[in-house]
Amino acid sequence: MENRKIPYKIYLNEDEMPKNWYNVRADMKVKPAPLVNPGTLQPMTAADLSPVFCDELIAQELDNDTREVPIPEEILGFYKMYRPSPLVRAYCLEEKLQTPAHIYYKFEGNNTSGSHKLNSAIAQAYYAKKQGLRGVTTETGAGQWGTALSMACAYLGLDCKVYMVKVSYEQKPFRREVMRTYGASVTPSPSMETNVGRKILAEHPGTTGSLGCAISEAVEVATSNPGYRYVLGSVLNQVLLHQSVIGLETKIALDKYGIVPDIIIGCAGGGSNLGGLISPFMGEKLRGERDYRIIAVEPASCPSFTRGKFAYDFCDTGMICPLAKMYTLGAGFIPSPNHAGGLRFHGMSPVLSQLYHDGLMEAVSAEQTAVFEAAEFFARTEGILPAPESSHAIKVAIDEAKKCAETGEAKNIVFGLTGTGYFDLVAYEQFNNGTMTDHIPTDEELAVGLNALPPQPTF
Repeated sequence: MENRKIPYKIYLNEDEMPKNWYNVRADMKVKPAPLVNPGTLQPMTAADLSPVFCDELIAQELDNDTREVPIPEEILGFYKMYRPSPLVRAYCLEEKLQTPAHIYYKFEGNNTSGSHKLNSAIAQAYYAKKQGLRGVTTETGAGQWGTALSMACAYLGLDCKVYMVKVSYEQKPFRREVMRTYGASVTPSPSMETNVGRKILAEHPGTTGSLGCAISEAVEVATSNPGYRYVLGSVLNQVLLHQSVIGLETKIALDKYGIVPDIIIGCAGGGSNLGGLISPFMGEKLRGERDYRIIAVEPASCPSFTRGKFAYDFCDTGMICPLAKMYTLGAGFIPSPNHAGGLRFHGMSPVLSQLYHDGLMEAVSAEQTAVFEAAEFFARTEGILPAPESSHAIKVAIDEAKKCAETGEAKNIVFGLTGTGYFDLVAYEQFNNGTMTDHIPTDEELAVGLNALPPQPTF
């Protein structure tokens, strides 16, 4: 093994932590398209969004020009409970692969929620508290976001109502119990508690649910209960802004040792982790200061980037939310029940969609059995049981490292390890028992959702 001049784990000091979030939209030549009112097909204003979102979060959502947004002292103080997170040199993985590549991963699992989601959860809960609200509603897929928001709301004394995708609610009971421990109410979605839930169940009896269904229910509850607003764990511009702390810390750590990444890899569901990891690097690329190869990895069972359409679509199955221009499979798309983990959203962040559309990043899909093979290999080599979501990034990082072994190139590979997989053991059990299967939707299956896209704005 080579002389380890680079530490296993690169930590920042507290005074080196970012004091501002970075807004990549400020450097985008082509800005992400605005959210649109589905009735008028005109851009949504702050007044239009105010019944749904917190005021300060609306301002962040609509701000395409401010490059740096100061992180409030209260949020910085909370971050110090678990940040800065380590950037790890994967020496053991490199040796096992016999590759000249240098592999680094940013590990976001060192907090009670077990994932990166807490970075935005505390910010959104803070702004809700600052506005004087009673509580917030949200959806969650695999449960990381719901867990993070429950923790943030408990810290700030806010009520938290979570609508959890039904298949995950049943497969991940312990994640659900963590949310309840933090005081959240957790409801399997679709449910009989809301008008939209009852409608979805009437039209699709026995459905296992989707993030789109859960979003519809959470929005309905927020808008029908005074003192509540809806918050979202991915997709939105504001979420990518908060998650930029991941990439900023990563870049500061790399810069300390003069390391320039050649390849940056992140898993892609709605875009929170990927967008946060790549933001400062993409900023350099957009400004012409440096070039990077950036790869988004999504599940083959929910392939919005690689097989979706770049168009305006509803963010929710109930079709009550604004339209967003994104790579989408259609708001009615529901991943197969055998889809393990998160990354279940039918669309992709408008910011990332625009960057991908403009050729500034790549996207690949991975089948889940291959993803879990990579997860198992990583666990046995690096000693961390990875979340299924970030195992998509692990798979492609391993693939790229193997290519380096073939060519002899010592590339620097950086990927995001979004969290741990200790609440995902049902999926690991299926993999270990050989009962896990891959479901890749056919063109005919995808056409159902893609043919039902709403009318497109003409402005």
